[in-house]
Amino acid sequence: MNDFYLRVYEVVQQIPYGKVCTYGDIAAFLGAKSSSRLVGYAMNYAHHYDSNIPAHRVVNRNGMLTGKFHFETPTLMQQLLENEGFIIEKDSIQDFDNKRWYPDSLLEEI
Repeated sequence: MNDFYLRVYEVVQQIPYGKVCTYGDIAAFLGAKSSSRLVGYAMNYAHHYDSNIPAHRVVNRNGMLTGKFHFETPTLMQQLLENEGFIIEKDSIQDFDNKRWYPDSLLEEI
């Protein structure tokens, strides 16, 4: 397992229920600001590593569910977020700014 992926998973496991984080926010927190795509690759692999990683809480910088096709079904990511109270319209989280969580707000660097 790639060490960067493990660090990504540690951050993602800290995202609070009812909040989301972006690929870029995670990458920047880990000191790899230009590696948001690599964070995405880690999220695509997350269900193979540990089914308890809340990968559905990681979205793109605009609050869009760009990773939805890497879930068991294309609607599962949205269903999981809606179960947490999110409103999703056209694959986009409504009230995204108030639902966004920043890793540096609660964590010390991993």
